[in-house]
Amino acid sequence: MPDTVTGAVDPTAAYTEGFLLEDPPLRAARARAEEVGIVPVAPGAGSILRFLAASVAARTVVEIGTGTGVSGTWLLRGMRPDGTLTTIDVEAEHLRLARRTYADAGMAPNRSRLITGRALDVLPRLTDGAYDLVFCDADRREATDYLNQALRLLRAGGIVVFADVLAGGRVADPDARDAEAIAARELATAVRDDSRLTPMLLTTGNGLLVAVVAKSSPVG
Repeated sequence: MPDTVTGAVDPTAAYTEGFLLEDPPLRAARARAEEVGIVPVAPGAGSILRFLAASVAARTVVEIGTGTGVSGTWLLRGMRPDGTLTTIDVEAEHLRLARRTYADAGMAPNRSRLITGRALDVLPRLTDGAYDLVFCDADRREATDYLNQALRLLRAGGIVVFADVLAGGRVADPDARDAEAIAARELATAVRDDSRLTPMLLTTGNGLLVAVVAKSSPVG
């Protein structure tokens, strides 16, 4: 994993990213992502998604930003065998490629529900408190809006995850004032300061922001 300033590769980060090797379906999906100009989650981040889905025995998961199905495959592999992934992307072509990835990975067609559309138009139509995990890898500038929707959708004890929250290292740079860096900082602050959430920030995969919804009272 290269240092954002020097470009040097951190051997420890590289080792942890490669701890779990991706199989042919995931490698093929990653290659297709490169062809269409998408940057999917890193393998280390994918393994965390699988772990989180398994930790709550997830049966219902929402993914915002489908890509070519890399993150969705990791999530499906951590979910219960009867679980369903609802994944949303504005690009129909991305969904087509993701469907191919899921099939290559041996997932039954009924395990995924692929929806074309703008996430902030689709999410309000999903059922309150009906989901175990919400994963967001989409427009950073809309992240706080996604958070508000996720909190409505999640059951008590559910998990929300945001990818790429370090914005290529710019979040830690006080001089970085671009829209994505500002939005990432605002999201981190919102999650950290919400008393309903137990948060954690990881450096894996350019930053994963994870939070668990309090079990004592549902989010509403």
